[in-house]
Amino acid sequence: MGLNTAVTSSDNAVTPDLAALSYEQARDELVQVVARLEAGGEPLEASLALWERGEALAARCQEWLDGARTRLDAARAREEQATTTNLDPTGDDR
Repeated sequence: MGLNTAVTSSDNAVTPDLAALSYEQARDELVQVVARLEAGGEPLEASLALWERGEALAARCQEWLDGARTRLDAARAREEQATTTNLDPTGDDR
């Protein structure tokens, strides 16, 4: 079991800090968590811990996606501003 695997009390593994995970790391671990939950066979407490880890990983992925959207929106706004400025280099809106 690697560092990017959900940790339960019976795993005795180190859980990486969510804030340190890249989008791809969080997504890959989330896929593993979902697979373990879908496979079943985990005790109730372990299943609950997996669920909680999955929720946290999903939230981390959403943070990355929200940040990417913000960056794209800012880049588009800069491009639009540059295009508008190039159309009227004097800045005169008449």
